[in-house]
Amino acid sequence: MQIFFKTDVGLVRSCNQDSCRYGNFSDSSAWSVVCDGMGGANGGSVASSEAVDEISSVLCENFKFEMSDDELRELMESAVQSANGKVFAMSCEYENLRGMGTTVELAVIRDEKLHVVHAGDSRVYFIKGDEILQVTTDHSLVQQMVDRGQITPEEARVHPGKNFITRALGVEDTLEVDYLSHSFEKGSIALMCSDGLSNYFEDKEILDIINRTPRERLAEEFVELAKERGGSDNITVAILINE
Repeated sequence: MQIFFKTDVGLVRSCNQDSCRYGNFSDSSAWSVVCDGMGGANGGSVASSEAVDEISSVLCENFKFEMSDDELRELMESAVQSANGKVFAMSCEYENLRGMGTTVELAVIRDEKLHVVHAGDSRVYFIKGDEILQVTTDHSLVQQMVDRGQITPEEARVHPGKNFITRALGVEDTLEVDYLSHSFEKGSIALMCSDGLSNYFEDKEILDIINRTPRERLAEEFVELAKERGGSDNITVAILINE
């Protein structure tokens, strides 16, 4: 299992509120977590970094290879809920951190299967050959408008309210998350990213870039292209490949 990662402050923001961590459980299993913070420069970076630290700690301390899929799902959700409680408690305790929160994408690959726990508008894509699938659904106001047929997906990309998310870790004492799974056979790729990347690319273009770029250059290529197109937000990408 190969993992490539890059995060960048972009060209407009003064600090990077994205955080990412990843690792391998074995040669054929891996995990990664991507968080995009919000709540002011300080609050956003604290929320994302604290969430990533807590999720990584709970996951790695309690993961067992003999876990069933249901037990793995419970562990992943427990790790995210633990982080939610920690970030929310900090926002209540410290006035300068009030209202902070973060998106969260937690992925675990095991036994040729991708498991994802998700909240917010950061994304996870599945790619294999000529197939690309956005496996997460944005928790955002514009996605709700798309689902209701009020605007098209193309209109959503440039809608002035596209940054308003409806779920975020640490904003309330409880957090509703999505869980999903997908087959992840040899040749499969998972791309995890903050909206600082996904806002600049259509699905087909993501697929084209992956299929024409050397694996070791992928993360850098995505970040460089996002910056060439404006770099208006922090940019983070993690790419997990089952080769």
